[in-house]
Amino acid sequence: MPIYTSPRTRLYYETTGQGRPLLLISGLGGGSWSWYGQVPFFKLHYRVITFDNRGAGRSGMPPGPYRMQEMAEDALQLLDHLQIPRACVLSLSMGGMIALELAYLAPDRICALLLGCTHFGGPGHIPCARETVEKLIDNSGLSYEDIIRKNIPLFFSRSCIQEQPEVIEAYRAALLGAPHQPEYAFHAQLAAIQSFDFGDRLPSIKVPTLVVTGSEDVLIPPGNSEIMAQRIPNAEHVVIAGAGHALHAECRHTLNHLAHDFFRRHPC
Repeated sequence: MPIYTSPRTRLYYETTGQGRPLLLISGLGGGSWSWYGQVPFFKLHYRVITFDNRGAGRSGMPPGPYRMQEMAEDALQLLDHLQIPRACVLSLSMGGMIALELAYLAPDRICALLLGCTHFGGPGHIPCARETVEKLIDNSGLSYEDIIRKNIPLFFSRSCIQEQPEVIEAYRAALLGAPHQPEYAFHAQLAAIQSFDFGDRLPSIKVPTLVVTGSEDVLIPPGNSEIMAQRIPNAEHVVIAGAGHALHAECRHTLNHLAHDFFRRHPC
């Protein structure tokens, strides 16, 4: 079981495939298991690196609250450990926030950056509905399976839930097979999101950037992606019609090909 240990924490990671390095950064509560729809595709073209963020999976779970910058530093130290000078980055949700900090911290280490279903934090971002946040974070008295079931309507579009039960079941199975995240670690990651504020720094992002969102995302309203695409110099912007928040699961083939085409246009 590959573990990178630093003075700050320890990170569980996996690598597969050969070629240009591709770092996948997952969202709140997610980890290496989240990329079941991406690794089989990308390992044919890239050296794929997945890892569990601090506070999730088999990585360390130090006391919170966490900060997005230190989670980006974790990712950077993992690249150092693997002796990877430059990588493409595909990120989703909270992972996009980590990726923004990584691009700010070490722009020379990123060939191209995909920011999926994410926001830039602070007072300028568009929040989701209060009842949506409350439903996401209220896990009191629920089993892990109950939490997954409760969150399905927050992560997937209504049409996907109704018309593609196999997509929902694959997502559910992946989460049930993952290590359960303790409540304190969930809130430590959540605190990193709540304190995140990157709005004023968006124009400083100089790496090639593709911003992707789903038109039916109720967790992170798609207007956030439009703002980011306007403020990040030369950023590209794609809205996937009808998709919800979990782009990597609901429309994995679309996302995979968007990312692959973008990365091929921006070689290291």
